[in-house]
Parts: sequence; structure tokens; C-alpha cells
Amino acid sequence: MISEKENTNISRFLSLVLRHQPELIGIKLDEMGWASVDELLQRANTYGMPISAAILDHVVDTNSKKRFAFSDDKLKIRASQGHSIEIELGYRPQVPPEVLYHGTGVKSVESILKTGLEKRSRQHVHLSRDVETAIVVGQRHGKPAVFDVMAGEMDRNGHQFFLSENGVWLIDAVPVEYLKLQ
Repeated sequence: MISEKENTNISRFLSLVLRHQPELIGIKLDEMGWASVDELLQRANTYGMPISAAILDHVVDTNSKKRFAFSDDKLKIRASQGHSIEIELGYRPQVPPEVLYHGTGVKSVESILKTGLEKRSRQHVHLSRDVETAIVVGQRHGKPAVFDVMAGEMDRNGHQFFLSENGVWLIDAVPVEYLKLQ
């Protein structure tokens, strides 16, 4: 249908407009981050990013990280997590595994050991269920470093965890005392 490179480019474009800058192409997200599929396709094409409904289906279905989700009726689409704009994803608190993982670049380790994990411009800190995924995430930032997050202990101490549609664990912050550098 489309090449892997085209798939990646469209996925990056969707991440930009559905997570960070919907105004770039003139779409509006509702309070839960949903955008009209028809409006998205029309505005993307006007913007110069030709996407058909079939291509959009393909990109959403084949995205290895399941970054996007359709509404049940497939009339709306949203990013599963990672927003820098304020939206309510509607996730309910979940009991996490005893240990989760956070991948980052080694250049961030010193700062994290001082302040903990902070969401900064995003809505949540992202945590992985397994070390392998955390390493892949960390590699995006250079040489990877992985922190063990004592999620079970945090949960027992009143911190709320959420699980996104694509399996990423979300939390507002992780204080230093719950982190262990691998």
C-alpha cells in the first residue's frame, strides 16, 4: 500500500497534530483528544500531506507502538498518550506491576537522580512494562540508561497509575526514592 518510509512520515505527522499542534492544520481536538477523521483527512490533504481513509487505517493498524486509536464507530481518531496539550484521556487508575521501567539517555541520569522523573511538557511520565522497551525508548536519546521504578510501592503509597490503550503506563511523576538505576 505505502512504503515503510511513507508510513513513518505519516505517523510522525499524526503524532504532531494529534499530540502537540492540531492548530498546525486547523483541526480541533475535543476534551478527550478526539478529532474527526473526515476533518483530519481533509485538512491533512490541504496541508500537503495526502492521506486517504485506507492509508490512515493502514498507519493506525500497523503502528508497532499503537500510538493512535479510532473510536468504536471509526469516525474519530486520537493519540493514545504523549500529549503536550491538555486533554482528558479518560483513563481510570490501575494497579501497576511491582516494577516498571523508564528508558532515557545517559545524559539525563544525573538530573533524574536529583529531581526524579518529571512529566515536564507532557501530561504524564511514560513507563514500560519491560526492560527491552525501556532500552529502545532510551536509545532515542543517545546511549540508553534504564531506571527501575518501584511502582508497587508507589501504588501502595497513594500514587495513581494509568494504563494507556497501547500498554504504556502513565503517572504524573516518580520521586527519586522510587527509582533505581540499572
